[in-house]
Amino acid sequence: MTARLPNCAAQLVAAALLVAAGAACAQQNYPTRAIRLVVPSSPGGGTDITARIIAPKLSEYLGQQVVVENRAGAGTMIGGEVVARSAPDGYTLLMGISTLAINPAMYRKVPYDALKDFAPISQVVSLPNILVSHPSIPVRNVKELIAFTKAHPAQLNFASAGIGTSPHLSMELFLVLSHIKMLHVPYKGSGQGVVDLLAGHVAVMMPSILTALPYAKDGRLRALGVTSARRAPGAPDIPTIAEAGVPGYEATQWFGVLAPTGTPRDIVNRLHNEVVRVLKTPEVRNRLSADGAEPVGSTPEEFAAYIRSETAKWAGVIKSAGIKPE
Repeated sequence: MTARLPNCAAQLVAAALLVAAGAACAQQNYPTRAIRLVVPSSPGGGTDITARIIAPKLSEYLGQQVVVENRAGAGTMIGGEVVARSAPDGYTLLMGISTLAINPAMYRKVPYDALKDFAPISQVVSLPNILVSHPSIPVRNVKELIAFTKAHPAQLNFASAGIGTSPHLSMELFLVLSHIKMLHVPYKGSGQGVVDLLAGHVAVMMPSILTALPYAKDGRLRALGVTSARRAPGAPDIPTIAEAGVPGYEATQWFGVLAPTGTPRDIVNRLHNEVVRVLKTPEVRNRLSADGAEPVGSTPEEFAAYIRSETAKWAGVIKSAGIKPE
């Protein structure tokens, strides 16, 4: 004899099945509306540039508009928190940056856990920063910059995208290995720092190559070296900082797409497939490569492992540089 559920229990089961079926249907139809791609820095920086390069193609492949939204501040933590606290439905994404791995060692309080509160989708690019100076500074290479700084102690300043960002720590590592000192002038993003560098209000900066290379090519900034272990494909004439006078120096940054933890796996897979598809298109690959960035397109698992390794690496750098948590 088949057991029969009480009427109210049967209704609850039926309702639960309807909810589950509705959620499954919504996931299969994803996306049905516009998607926010949050950039945790100001317009004009490398993260913003990368997001705006991939967004049009991603919109085309997903069939819905991907809207880039800048939420700068607090060392990129404001934008990160916006996404971490958003509904895990695939409609709010983060263009993550190296600071996800840096901030845990830089700040006593981070409003999210980078390893637990995000679902990695794919690393988008790996790219060097580039050491650039204002043309009014009488230096033309890394060795001359080091010599000038030693001859004029505490006279030069450097801009960054904010305390604890990749442009900041890359420069701090350069200063430590070069045995020189400069005054740090933090901004809310690389874009704002570059504007003041172009105006001559600051002397040097180490933003992403995507941000500064166009200004170096047209002569408004002077390129002294790239931070990667090998020369950038889009700028083969610019030496690495290691070969230009600071042996052993290497620092790169990365950008990648993440969703809030709890985002359904089939939505993560759909987003991953389309991001990788975008990165394989000739126009996107050529645009990124021409500006010195290397397209990646990793799996969610590979990206998660990379963030973990970067977190350990930068914790060591921060400790070695003697930078105290804010």
